[in-house]
Amino acid sequence: MTISMSIDRVVIAFAGTVVLLSLALSQLHHPNWLWLTGFVGLNLLQSAITGFCPLAIVLKKFGLQSGNAY
Repeated sequence: MTISMSIDRVVIAFAGTVVLLSLALSQLHHPNWLWLTGFVGLNLLQSAITGFCPLAIVLKKFGLQSGNAY
């Protein structure tokens, strides 16, 4: 069984990685890194409401296919 990396999965993985990285940096470096976590959360929310996601546009130009996030 192979996992197909669709745009949906890459966006979710990228957002999760940035959130975890910013949380770690806020503990190891400076609390202002939490602003990045908030930005990612707001971007995910606006993407869910409007359907506009800048990362998805970039990934589509790289040839990734849309998919269903499960």
